[in-house]
Amino acid sequence: MAICPQRPEFLKKMREKHNIEFYILRDSGNVYAEKLGLRFTLPEALRDVYLKLSIDLPRLNGDPSWTLAMPARYVIKKDGVVAAADFDPDYTSRPEPLKTLADLEKIA
Repeated sequence: MAICPQRPEFLKKMREKHNIEFYILRDSGNVYAEKLGLRFTLPEALRDVYLKLSIDLPRLNGDPSWTLAMPARYVIKKDGVVAAADFDPDYTSRPEPLKTLADLEKIA
């Protein structure tokens, strides 16, 4: 499953565009991301850059906070224990799918 702050209509478009078959839950206002310590406010200087790129976070997310969550990936065992976690403030740094598969194999 994935968690994203976007409004339902944008989540639906994303699922259709990328043919996503897993659940995408909505984290309205990035409240859950805040609890995990992953939420940050976009600096004022970047807001105009985002708008020029047609990325209107208040419109997409349905709140005026201009917040984003750091990309994170957790592998959680059936008993609720986190078996692996990957996150990085650099949004371009993501775990490779093979790492995720290896982490899943460890708990299988």
